[in-house]
Amino acid sequence: MTHPAPVAEASEWTRQHERSQRWVLRLMRWIALSLGRRVSRLVLHPIALYFLLTGGAARRESRRYLTRALSRPARLREVYAHIHTFACTVLDRVYLLQGRYELFEVHVNGAELVTKANATGQGVLLVGAHFGSFEALRTLGDLNGLRVAMVMYEENARLINATLSAIAPHAELHTIALGRVDAMLELRQWLDRGGVAGMLADRSLPGASGRTHSHTLPFLGDDARFIDGPFRLAALLRRPLIFMAGLYLGGNRYEIRFEALADFSLRTENNASQDERIALAVGRYAATLESLCRELPTNWFNFFDFWRTDDGGHEA
Repeated sequence: MTHPAPVAEASEWTRQHERSQRWVLRLMRWIALSLGRRVSRLVLHPIALYFLLTGGAARRESRRYLTRALSRPARLREVYAHIHTFACTVLDRVYLLQGRYELFEVHVNGAELVTKANATGQGVLLVGAHFGSFEALRTLGDLNGLRVAMVMYEENARLINATLSAIAPHAELHTIALGRVDAMLELRQWLDRGGVAGMLADRSLPGASGRTHSHTLPFLGDDARFIDGPFRLAALLRRPLIFMAGLYLGGNRYEIRFEALADFSLRTENNASQDERIALAVGRYAATLESLCRELPTNWFNFFDFWRTDDGGHEA
């Protein structure tokens, strides 16, 4: 059962050392451009091994998460695979952001959901997670003439832009930073002009609106909290909301997957309140993400305690 609660001003993941990893991304970019993808992928093994041996907190939380996803104790080689999968997607970002799509084999499932929503002239709102590669979605956008933007809170937008600039400094990246006075107008205009806007909903972020709540839901065998900010945004703008994921399948293979979550442009027949519809959409999102974590556990780049509560404990 979902239990809406105000979102804490900060969350554990924002206290991680992500800000200090830009040198790693610049190193990956240099490797990718200097050595080519085939040789670069060989270099990923010692890099992943280094982080396996030195990243104690990340290694510990990876093992905890994988144990939940696999429904058995995770082995060290599976933790290594988790880190290596993350490294592979970071490497591929360099090529994807530079438009080197010929290097990849990309399959799409559920594209008709995006096409149908976009055909109405109201744009497309997508919600995803730190799962696989969002840049794989840009492949679909570029090849089909879609304009893709990321929607995020202002502080995180600065971090993401700096991170992606470290990977592909000349790539054209569009972000819509929430928290500014004109952010909603900018997003509405982007959608009205046929744009695609993607949001991630598996992190609690500082700077979130006071109207944003978290919902306690069963997730991988325990209770976890999910924010509803992206869902409230879709409800406010009265747009369809579609789940997105760029799944990494190994080698040069990706699958872009879409699944319908809610259509806030339609009125409900049972007079359900907006809060009820939002809660239902959050529940569908959590269930979809859980299913993907079971299917491809190393694709969810969760290296912190997702089940940690704000008071330092864990969900019961």
